[in-house]
Amino acid sequence: MAKKFFPILLVVIFSIIAGFSLIHRGLPPTHDGEYHIIRFYEFDKALKDGNWYPRWAPDLNNGYGVPLFNYVYPLPNYIASFSHIFGISFIDAFKLEMFFAFIIGGIFFYLWSKEFWGTLGGIVSSIFYSFSPYHFVDVYIRGSVGEVWALAFFPAFLWSITKFFRERRNKYIAISSIFLALIIFSHNILALMFFAFSTSYIILLIGINKNRKYLILNTFYIILIGLGLSSIFWIPAIFEKQYVIGLEIFNLNTNFPDLYQLIFPSWGSGFFGTNMATEMSIQIGVANIFAVFISLYVGYMFFRKKKIEYRIIFFFIISFIILLFLMQKISYPIWANIPLVNYFQFPWRLLSLVILIASFLAGSIVFYWKSWVLTIIMIAFTFLLGIEYAKPAYYHYRDDSYYITRSNFIDGTNSPGNAFNTIFFNENLKKQTNKAFFLKGDGVITSKKITSSFYNFNIETKYESEIGINTAYFPGWSVFVDSKKVKVNVTPNGLFSFKLNSGNHDVKIEFGSTSPRTIGTISSLVFILLSLFFLTKDFFARNK
Repeated sequence: MAKKFFPILLVVIFSIIAGFSLIHRGLPPTHDGEYHIIRFYEFDKALKDGNWYPRWAPDLNNGYGVPLFNYVYPLPNYIASFSHIFGISFIDAFKLEMFFAFIIGGIFFYLWSKEFWGTLGGIVSSIFYSFSPYHFVDVYIRGSVGEVWALAFFPAFLWSITKFFRERRNKYIAISSIFLALIIFSHNILALMFFAFSTSYIILLIGINKNRKYLILNTFYIILIGLGLSSIFWIPAIFEKQYVIGLEIFNLNTNFPDLYQLIFPSWGSGFFGTNMATEMSIQIGVANIFAVFISLYVGYMFFRKKKIEYRIIFFFIISFIILLFLMQKISYPIWANIPLVNYFQFPWRLLSLVILIASFLAGSIVFYWKSWVLTIIMIAFTFLLGIEYAKPAYYHYRDDSYYITRSNFIDGTNSPGNAFNTIFFNENLKKQTNKAFFLKGDGVITSKKITSSFYNFNIETKYESEIGINTAYFPGWSVFVDSKKVKVNVTPNGLFSFKLNSGNHDVKIEFGSTSPRTIGTISSLVFILLSLFFLTKDFFARNK
């Protein structure tokens, strides 16, 4: 038993070391961290108002609101809200999420690599992954908590689908689907990238296995269920993207790294392309490059011995070369002509796949020579090269209120370039104290209840009036006057209004569903049941 769990314990220890600086008091000064603190706060507020799947951030955009959560990956927000129940601040939740993602990613990378390279190879691959420079960039420089979660769940998906191909048990269909959905919920852009790689990886597995018809059919089930489970998120995000601005605010052409930037070690906390002396590192990592080169020799030796491992190694080496090409400016015509890839924003984001590939190949070296000494040398090699990156430059000693009470943090749209604001909205509008006002007519408006997505007013008018609402219009806002639904009008400034006859009226306004949101929700519920069927199918079959 101890022999079985010692490798996992070792992997966990190294993962803890990699993320240990996240336990330190204070907030690391990352590119995205402060955005996430505000998102956590807004998401938690909407949850407490009874919205089990929030889509609207009420306090952003000068208090006019913005449909931020209709488009932004929800998993980190749910985890932060759950942590907050136990008194954990949003700042600490942000750090703890990335800390535990390190551990989860390390464990599953070990389990996945172990399927091919054995225990020693799995340990080496996992530690290479945890100590890859770009992994530290995502955590300590960019603070991209969604990407860090995706980096944790993708090895889990690769492990589970590999287990399915080898054991052909129904539970791995469900487990693989769940991990695929978790990747999508973690970070939609990386999910798209990982999905493309997973397709080629699955083709590789089908090619080296028998009974291919069975495998192809069940792989289809895995992908279908995974997409179905996450459809509550991606269906509205895709089919309602025409209602917001700023989803493509970054210029691909200015985010291609030079080859030397990928090869030579560097470190900085600035944004890419701003200042050569301080910009963030986009290096692949000396240890990772070394592993790729040595694995080329290992693959050749397996090829000479006619062992199937050479196919696996050469597949990953070829993938590495393709990704290297796609990160160079010469590949721009490909990026410009393939649908959806412009949403990747930064070609250097492909480093998320590059470090996975290089780390996986590192395990093949130990597998070939089967040496404890070599294992220790390789672990020490990547550890010593990476440990200096495993910390932020400094810490901000602030609490949550510092961010949620300051207009420069809470009053924007929580994204660069005014992203996620509605196409209707006039961004020059000033902040207002009243949620409802008279556009036409006169009377008295009394607020009875105001939450993140529900308003209740008592409105008394002397004659026919038009009431404006200081909330950005977005499909889903509905108005009910005395329990009857009335027509909603979009004002020239991108707010919404409705007409009211004279008299005393009870007015309820709520942010509800639309066809894409309803379809996505129902689809997710159906596929939850289907995944439960596959999870329990093996159990009932054994009992029978």
